Amino acid sequence: MKAQRQNKILELVRDRRVETQEELAAALRSEGFEVTQATVSRDIKELSLIKIPGENNTSYYASPDQPVMRRGNDDRLKRLIRRSLSDINSSENLIIIKTPPGEAQGMASAIDHTHWPEIIGTVAGDDTILIIIKPKEATPGIVQRFQDLARG
Repeated sequence: MKAQRQNKILELVRDRRVETQEELAAALRSEGFEVTQATVSRDIKELSLIKIPGENNTSYYASPDQPVMRRGNDDRLKRLIRRSLSDINSSENLIIIKTPPGEAQGMASAIDHTHWPEIIGTVAGDDTILIIIKPKEATPGIVQRFQDLARG
């Protein structure tokens, strides 16, 4: 029953914008699942659902691997870069981004979730992000994309 419920949750957040746990619980009940808010909360955690910013200061649940999230992830990255990018530098296939203390891990996560094909991955400390690019010829273009995001 748990696997069926969790599959239904993934289907629901893929097919519609679910903004709250209460809304998700109501949708599950309408599909025949008897759930409590605590059960829905545990399922959200186990499924690693995340909240994506929507229009008019709203947010909604989504699966981290959901392809439709890319625009939401780009918007999140844009906000983080505008707020937190202190410096950017590159060498060969490596990019270093400096942020205020405590901001690097959130920004690195946003970079990872944009799924830019040239970015192999990121490593974040407290105030520094290392971004690995492939091929190295793409590095200047990626730096430019970050700079464009910072300018708005």
